[in-house]
Amino acid sequence: ASFVASRRVLPSITSKRNVHLQGNILRRWGKFRKTEILNASIELDQSSLEKPIEEDSSVEVDGSSLKQSTEKKSSRRDVPPPPLPTPEEFPAWAYEPRDFFRFEIIHQSSKSQARVGRLHTPHGVVDTPGFVAVATNGALKGVDFRDADEAGQQLVFSNTYHLMLHPGSETIREAGGIHKFTNRRNRPFITDSGGFQVFSLAYGSVQEELSQKGELKRTGKKSEHQSLGKDAVKVSENGVVFRSYRDGSKFLLTPESTVDAQKDIGADIIVPLDELPPYHIDRQKLVESVARSHRWEARSLQQHLKNVQQQAMFCVIHGGIDKELRTESINYLTSLPFDGYGIGGSLGNGRQELKELLQWMMPLMDEGDRYAKPRHLLGIADEESIRNAVTKGIDTLDSAYPTRLGRHGTLLARDGHVRIKSSRHSHSFGVKIDDACNCTTCQHYDRAYLWHLFKAKEPLAISLATLHNIHYMNDMMA
Repeated sequence: ASFVASRRVLPSITSKRNVHLQGNILRRWGKFRKTEILNASIELDQSSLEKPIEEDSSVEVDGSSLKQSTEKKSSRRDVPPPPLPTPEEFPAWAYEPRDFFRFEIIHQSSKSQARVGRLHTPHGVVDTPGFVAVATNGALKGVDFRDADEAGQQLVFSNTYHLMLHPGSETIREAGGIHKFTNRRNRPFITDSGGFQVFSLAYGSVQEELSQKGELKRTGKKSEHQSLGKDAVKVSENGVVFRSYRDGSKFLLTPESTVDAQKDIGADIIVPLDELPPYHIDRQKLVESVARSHRWEARSLQQHLKNVQQQAMFCVIHGGIDKELRTESINYLTSLPFDGYGIGGSLGNGRQELKELLQWMMPLMDEGDRYAKPRHLLGIADEESIRNAVTKGIDTLDSAYPTRLGRHGTLLARDGHVRIKSSRHSHSFGVKIDDACNCTTCQHYDRAYLWHLFKAKEPLAISLATLHNIHYMNDMMA
């Protein structure tokens, strides 16, 4: 109404001054309305949370209420966390073999812990050891699923966090699940809980702690967690409240809600909610984080078992590089009826530290019944780390490493990386990326043409390079 009144008192537009005046009023009104709409949407999101975090729900208007609120917050912090569920609290049938999900070990190396196996899922077989390509938004960047499948790609990793924000897990459910939504009906998917992306907003990407050996240039752009501010993520026993990187709106992610979202998405393998602390963290905080992850993962498993829906669930073993905490995490999580084991959390400050971590940790995974279940290394799949991990008994590994390199003009080859943007390749007529590679890119194009495509910024360059790298990774694992 105030806006209408403002317009009525405006004089007729007969001068530049009047045009300028009316423009200012319109702009200010627009900003005011935009703020009202944003606040209303945030309030709506907050009201729709399953269990709003109490720290955010109180508004103090005087000194006494502030003191009372502070005392309540202090008392809540003093409340001990709930006890961990014991293995006996899970139904006996959950410990029985699944008829829709099975892992068979075909060969065990006599020289290392490396093994060859087959992972049977409702949507196809995964040969192990196997590379898992990352399709963040349900799509491989620059490559169609059909082409990637022909290049040997079997298991694909998608991110629940991104799919929840867009198009929404309900939309994917209405489409019939991710296999029908993407029309990739005869190959399996794995989805994470969304925790990795959420905690990356708070700490930055833990994966970035592993050196990329200068393969990618830093852009200087602010990361998502920097641009969203210090309140981007708030953790409680119930779950984690985070702000969307798309519009700043609030979401609550709980162990139960992430499982429900993954049920909507319908991947073959799903992952429970866990907390992802950074590499440099106080040990006491790490102890608390590992314990919280255990409680969250147990709750996720309980929610999953209410409606298994022909999905397998892998736990995520935590503890950083701390031997005591890693061992504790292995002992507890492998006692619960998970279908496989993920190795996650902070995995060291470089490839050498990751290698040392796996060196002492993986023999623990061979003990007793643990040996028979698949092991997945989360977020790490560069060539050097693959060679170290596979010899330690890792079955599958996921990473955006090869597709990211391809987009930036680095091609994988058996005799070293090829930086195709270099002018040295401008006259490499008839020279393949890799003489031993039989991917469609290497069969039809030489280095000179690929150099031209990248320098001309042709989109085809990204597709051809990424497809080659995906083929190379799967060929390497064969």
